[in-house]
Formats: sequence, C-alpha cells, structure tokens
Amino acid sequence: MADLLGSILSSMEKPPSLGDQESRRKAREQAARLKKLQEQDKQQKVEFRKRMEKEVSDFIQDSGQVKKKFQPMNKIERSILHDVVEVAGLTSFSFGEDDDCRYVMIFKKEFAPSDEELDSYRHGEEWDPQKAEEKRKLKELAQKQEEEAAQQGPAVVSPASDYKDKYSHLIGKGAAKDAAHMLQANKTYGCVPVANKRDTRSIEEAMNEIRAKKRLRQSGEELPTTS
Repeated sequence: MADLLGSILSSMEKPPSLGDQESRRKAREQAARLKKLQEQDKQQKVEFRKRMEKEVSDFIQDSGQVKKKFQPMNKIERSILHDVVEVAGLTSFSFGEDDDCRYVMIFKKEFAPSDEELDSYRHGEEWDPQKAEEKRKLKELAQKQEEEAAQQGPAVVSPASDYKDKYSHLIGKGAAKDAAHMLQANKTYGCVPVANKRDTRSIEEAMNEIRAKKRLRQSGEELPTTS
C-alpha cells in the first residue's frame, strides 16, 4: 500500500517554481497584447473601408466628377479601396514609383481613361486633353507625309545655283563659260588621233631610216684619213 501511494505521488506534476510562474505570466500578457493589436488593426480596416465607401458613394452621386484622385496610401489601404471601387462598378488604377508615394485614381465607367492618359499619369504628368489632341494630329500629319513621300519615290536633288554664275565675279562670265567648255568630258578619251602624234611614220619607214643612218656611220668610219 505504501509503495502504491509513493508511486502515485511521484507521478503527479510538481508545483511550478517561481521562475516558471513569471514566464507564464509574461507569455499570457504578450498574447493579450497581440490579440488587442489584432482587434485594433481589424477595427481600423473596418473604419477605413466605411470611409472609402462613403467617398466612393459621394463620387458616384456627383455628376460633375468623372475621376477622383486619392492621397497616397499603403498597400493594404490601396487593396481595400480597389475592392470597394470594384464592388461599386467603377474603374481604379494605382500610380507612383515608390510604394509609400503610390496613390489610387478612380474613374466612372463611361469616362474610362485612354492609353495616352494612363501613360501620362504613369510618368507623373498631368493629363491635358487639348495638348493630347494636338499631339495626335501632329503625329497623324507626320505619318501621312511619310506615306506620301514613300509613294513618290526618292527625291531628286538639284543645286541651288549654277557654279559658273558663282565664280563669274572672279574670272568673268566669258572665261567661266570657256572654262566650263574646256572641262567637258572627251568622249574619245584614250584614243589619240593620228594628227596629234609626233611621229607620223610607219614602223617600217622608221626602221629603214635607222638602218640607213647606221650604214652611213659605218662607211664614214671605214674611209682612210688624209694627211
């Protein structure tokens, strides 16, 4: 009996020490604080959503507004606003490079932005419909001119002035014309006329003359000298 009672008492959990009680107390306090923070965060999100629903509702009822720009928000707030806008049947976009500076713009369905307008917002520029229309017309005009130039073929380039008139004040009009005439291309270039040759003899005549001169020189050398 004593052995059975001893085994039961030894199997029972020992009372926690002072250090264990303190650790458990801190753990309970930390869990309570975490739960409280979660409830506060949840409540803030609920209040933020209600506020966004109110602003979106006012925007829809205002016939003078076609788009609305909100202040920069964090990622969670932007997500909530996008969801509210989608439920309301509107269109929304986020713009901005840095996450802290990103903001949301909402549009009514019948006034959805064009690609050019969205590109302007992405570059941090204000959208000006008048300037955009002028830019579009200039682009169409340039494209039309390019198409017409392609159909006409390569342009023929002509000199702005005659080079003879350009230098006439230096050498005179007559000399300029003569110089221009002298600079005309010779169609028979490479074919020298017979009249322009220095030696008009044939090869045979030239060889006969050379032989005759050689015989004459040899005969002169053979003649005896007189005293």
